[in-house]
Amino acid sequence: MLDPYKIRKDFPILNRKIHGKPLVYFDNTATTHKPRQVVEAIREFYYNHYANIHRGLHTLSQEASQLYEEAHEVIAKFINAYSWEEVVFTNNTTDALNIVAYSWGLKNLEEGDEVLLTVMDHHSNMLPWRNAAKLRGAKIKYVDITRNGYLDYEDLENKITEKTRVVAFPVMSNVLGTINDVKRIVKIAHEAGAIVVADGAQSVPHLPTNVREMGVDFLAFSGHKMLAPTGTGALWGRKDLLEEMMPFKVGGDTIKDVTLDSVVWHDLPWRFEAGTPNIAGGIGFAEAAKYLMRIGMENVRRHEEELVRYTIKRFKELEGEAEIYGPLEPEHRGGVIAFNIKDLHHHVVGKTLDLYGIAVRTGMHCAHPLHYRLGLRGTVRASYYIYNTIEEIDYFIQSLKEIIKNKALLKQMEAEFAGELEVCRGT
Repeated sequence: MLDPYKIRKDFPILNRKIHGKPLVYFDNTATTHKPRQVVEAIREFYYNHYANIHRGLHTLSQEASQLYEEAHEVIAKFINAYSWEEVVFTNNTTDALNIVAYSWGLKNLEEGDEVLLTVMDHHSNMLPWRNAAKLRGAKIKYVDITRNGYLDYEDLENKITEKTRVVAFPVMSNVLGTINDVKRIVKIAHEAGAIVVADGAQSVPHLPTNVREMGVDFLAFSGHKMLAPTGTGALWGRKDLLEEMMPFKVGGDTIKDVTLDSVVWHDLPWRFEAGTPNIAGGIGFAEAAKYLMRIGMENVRRHEEELVRYTIKRFKELEGEAEIYGPLEPEHRGGVIAFNIKDLHHHVVGKTLDLYGIAVRTGMHCAHPLHYRLGLRGTVRASYYIYNTIEEIDYFIQSLKEIIKNKALLKQMEAEFAGELEVCRGT
């Protein structure tokens, strides 16, 4: 098992106080904090090696190019890709999924084809495919969920047809925490002749990831959710599919040669990395992956599973005043707890928790259709990572008990700020 108390020493921000209380950071599904090692790797690059890549024979450019290419190799190792050429650096998961939807989708989708998504999808996976399908005259279909928050695999089997060209889904829900059965989805999709696109934004930072075993055709994930800087992410794709795709964004560093009449595209992955990239971010991304590999992703998973198990146990002490959404079996969910306190607006709960120094996310978490499917206008979401502890959960539960105890006062405040709450309900 990892030692969260030792790990916390690498994260100076965790020493902060919020409203006079020690910071308890439970918003890791949105983004994670950065260890000293990542910040130092970026500082070292800017202080001693900074230059543009692939554009110069001088020493600094050569050093920067080597560091950036080595970063691709590290990320390839992190997900056990066959080659670093299959790893395209992107701005984030959203950027990666748009590349697939437009570079693969616009070339391969035809009128009458079907794209199968899920009700639990994040907007970043849902909306690019909806746009691409609209442009090509394809049809979007959605796989439902069960009452316990699992993907409805029977519904998946019923809705997939010979017209299905794409099955896109989240490996782990950013609201319900549900960990989907990737191999089962892949088997169903591939038997129907569809490609499989996996949104790994929530899974790759928290679960051991092996693209060779998963069997998916594309996997997208973000760096900032796994200790790396913002503006970093990756798209992994099968090499044969990437080579057939037309680059989505074109320009500098995507070509080998250009005449007035023709273009020869660059090798993989550079043809998909247009313009000067986030070089320092890519180096920080690799350093974050090294940090997690030293800990061991199996240990990351076990730690979060224990935190979730403990949280679910402690929530029972709230005696029906709180409802958790999604599977209640820790082995089937990630380190995400979305909940509501009875008769209190989620934003009121979140803002009150902030007064205790506890950072959580409130709203619809870029998953509006899922909330509507659940009959909700929002939830409070606590999400864990490697530096969170059992003691923080104890403090969290005690704070919720005090909120429930003062519910009448908070309800009065809610009535006074009803207009403001409605304005930000969709966040």
